[in-house]
Amino acid sequence: MSKENYFYKIKELPESIKKFGGLALLMIVVISSFAILNNIFGEGEELVAKMKIEEERIAQARKLDKLISSLPSGILVSFDGTDHFRLTDDVYEKVCNATKLIPQRAIMGANFLNHRAHEIYTMNGNKISETFVKWDKEKSKCFAGFVVSGKNVGVDETITVSGEALSFLSTGIDTRVYFIKNF
Repeated sequence: MSKENYFYKIKELPESIKKFGGLALLMIVVISSFAILNNIFGEGEELVAKMKIEEERIAQARKLDKLISSLPSGILVSFDGTDHFRLTDDVYEKVCNATKLIPQRAIMGANFLNHRAHEIYTMNGNKISETFVKWDKEKSKCFAGFVVSGKNVGVDETITVSGEALSFLSTGIDTRVYFIKNF
């Protein structure tokens, strides 16, 4: 049979079958195109793993936001003996993990106890290279600190000041380290 006979047979098919055949052919082309593009550019399992990690991070952030908004505004402490709101051990750990900010008040308080850090901090224009708030599982305590560097003013010295975060300041929106005990 020649090619003309095949085309003639296709022309004689009912219109609905022609349309269905065209649709099926179009779907095969589209699916094949995406399969080829996915093989070339797709990250597959790596992308799924990244998406799961991001979803877990967002879920954890929502839990921490809910916790922070439930705390009273003001100073939060982890010890007895003050009029401030006392955190339970479990909430203390959660607040520590949720806290990312160390205000200048806490930095200056810790600097006064480390004279060289205070000198570098003053020389470099009150610039902090890095801040950190971390939970120590072994000691069951929250530690906060910062790094000052004199590299921008010609002093080749970097000092890390850290200590136990004894109290936090809750604004209702976030929490901040209020006092760093570094002695």
